[in-house]
Amino acid sequence: MTHWYEGPLAAFDTETTGVDVEEDRIVSAALVVQDSAGGRMRVTRWLVNPGVPVPLGATEIHGLTDDHLQRNGRWPAPVVEEIARALAEQSAAGRPLVVMNAPFDLTLLDRELKRHRASSLAGYLESAPLRVLDPRVLDKHLDRYRKGRRTLTDLCELYGVVLDGAHDAAADAAASLELVRAVGRRFANRLERLTPAELHTLQAVWHAAQARGLQAWFTKSGTPETVDPAWPLRPELRAAA
Repeated sequence: MTHWYEGPLAAFDTETTGVDVEEDRIVSAALVVQDSAGGRMRVTRWLVNPGVPVPLGATEIHGLTDDHLQRNGRWPAPVVEEIARALAEQSAAGRPLVVMNAPFDLTLLDRELKRHRASSLAGYLESAPLRVLDPRVLDKHLDRYRKGRRTLTDLCELYGVVLDGAHDAAADAAASLELVRAVGRRFANRLERLTPAELHTLQAVWHAAQARGLQAWFTKSGTPETVDPAWPLRPELRAAA
């Protein structure tokens, strides 16, 4: 019997103009598909001219400049449509979708669809909802008392996953996919009997608990920051009356 972490998986990642899912824009994205552990990875890449300036701080992270994106990037509207359809195809094919820190990438994509297509990610997934595997949520639940950061780079180092070219969407997606496989193997006695659909539901609960714990710590330390408990997609903000 092949366990889910050895079977077909897809992974998605974006690079952006910043970290505000409501206002920032996608500048590149990648979808990586692998039919079995160790198999060839099929990679689809998108490069986007976001139509807004890319802050220097963002360029320093992912290396994508305004000039490069204006020369080589495509307009956002057709790209976000293609991405949403590609994710829907993976879901319809039964492949779980790996997304590191899913509420960021998936919410940002949803807001880009609203901005450029007057649509939503849910609209593309009506017939086959996503089954998301988030290595950050999984690791934080399964090894909750381990100290230290849980960025993609940190987790790859911990689990022995090669991350070649961090902050490139395709490299990050491929590493996230291998990371989920490594988490599955390390915690096989706790995960192998669960289906990806069951794990999707559980991760929503685990993430909410993690968010409450972090919010309590922020409150105690006097940090004016709000932690959203929603996973894998943050609800749309209500417009002020």
